[in-house]
Amino acid sequence: MIRSMPEPRGLAGRIECLATADAVRRAWSGDYTLWGPHPDEIANRLGWLRLPQTMAEHVGPLRHFAESVHSEGCDAVALLGMGGSSLAPETLARTLCSPAGAPRLIVLDTTHPSALRRLGEHLDVRRTLFIVSTKSGTTTETLSLFRHFYRLTRDAVGDAAAGRRFVAITDPGSPLVELAQQHGFRHVFLNDPAIGGRYAALSLVGLVPAALLGLDLNELLENARAMAARCGPSIPLERNPAALLAALLAAHVDDGHDKATFVIPEAIASFGDWLEQLIAESTGKGGMGVVPIVGEPPGPPNIYGTDRVFVRLGTDAETPHPTVDVEFLGPEDIGGQFFLWEVATALLGHLLGVNPFDQPDVESSKSVTRQMLSAYREQGERPSAPSVPLTPDALRQFASRAVPGDYIAILAYLDPRPEVAESLAALRRALRDATRCATTLGYGPRFLHSTGQLHKGDSGRGLFIELVDEPGDDLRIPDDAGPPVSFGLLLRAQAFGDAQALAARGRRVLVSDLGHNAPAILRDAAATVRACLRGPSSD
Repeated sequence: MIRSMPEPRGLAGRIECLATADAVRRAWSGDYTLWGPHPDEIANRLGWLRLPQTMAEHVGPLRHFAESVHSEGCDAVALLGMGGSSLAPETLARTLCSPAGAPRLIVLDTTHPSALRRLGEHLDVRRTLFIVSTKSGTTTETLSLFRHFYRLTRDAVGDAAAGRRFVAITDPGSPLVELAQQHGFRHVFLNDPAIGGRYAALSLVGLVPAALLGLDLNELLENARAMAARCGPSIPLERNPAALLAALLAAHVDDGHDKATFVIPEAIASFGDWLEQLIAESTGKGGMGVVPIVGEPPGPPNIYGTDRVFVRLGTDAETPHPTVDVEFLGPEDIGGQFFLWEVATALLGHLLGVNPFDQPDVESSKSVTRQMLSAYREQGERPSAPSVPLTPDALRQFASRAVPGDYIAILAYLDPRPEVAESLAALRRALRDATRCATTLGYGPRFLHSTGQLHKGDSGRGLFIELVDEPGDDLRIPDDAGPPVSFGLLLRAQAFGDAQALAARGRRVLVSDLGHNAPAILRDAAATVRACLRGPSSD
């Protein structure tokens, strides 16, 4: 099921490390000392190990809840959530086939005002169920989205009926519980608090949306249970897929292959987005980190550096060496794959010497964002940061700072419409081909809840191109307290706050404001890179 071509030199040693530490048994028993000397952010984050078994009792009630929603004519489910709250449901919706007549899933993990206006024009809130999903109950973007869509729903159906079109998924005692009670939510789903967001795929975070989409929860959990049995402490390490996968990835890191480049068939491509968060946020800290490369277009062997390991999931597509193959039988295997990678990533954290369940560097950008918003509320000072036009000279100078072993991350606080996506993909490919550096691409603020931890916590090999724009028509965030803040203002505060946090960590950052013409500027930038920067031919 798991194999590497060729095997990394230190594989046997890494397997021995797991054996000496009795790592698999200790992980399954909840021994926090496997990852650190203190239980904080470890002992209370291991509930996901029980989910394949314990979630079976929720299948019947969730099916009944979904049927009651469908009977009222709901034809869309809109999920308001960031990171771990949205990535697993999105993967399930895009990977598995819903039965005819089931609602469609809309994932709202952007706060760009243009995207929100566009959605609002095509979404019938009278036939939509909104899921407000946040573990802490305090996620700024999620609560801002709730206020926006609650106002639209209230305007359409009235105060008395609006709350019935909202449900919450959160931890017991979170502020969202009280908010839901105040607004008369249809239901509040209380998730196990001993589960972190990126390990929550098989919890209520994933299963509530899956039930509403009419997916087969029993099949999903049975597949996960079968994988759990294969990854258990009684299985020899050489035949334990999670242990072997962790040992292989760690041994490749030892050999300098810390850019895990995923090659994934189109039918299960969205699984890569979920994997990206799991691996980046779990391992990217303490000067360590496996950099997941997801969605990068393939190229000829000569455009890749020597710092990559290619990870093929259910495909035999041609890749340069070294390559790790992971058996992925198809969409029906998704439950087992969630569990496999969760266990493997937890064990990988042990081998790299990091706690895979915390996110110590995420707060830095949030803190600067709060300061910028406070300055706006108190003094009217609009969030800003040093910015340069995306000119040939600026790109040439910035890209020339890349050296072998670096990676280039495009951080796009932009409207994720198709023409922007196409232009960003062209720029990403041009940078990869010109520099031979691995590349990543993330939309803000979504990536802050995914790769943002890695960017600030790893060894500092990233170069960051941060892009913002000016929305044509901004949207105010409904809020009874304090001077009004718009979605555009919030997005800029997050972008510039993240840029400051990166710079404070000594990261190489280029910030560019694209104004009102992002697609054209990005197309020109890609052409500039291809024409002005020397690199291996990708023809």
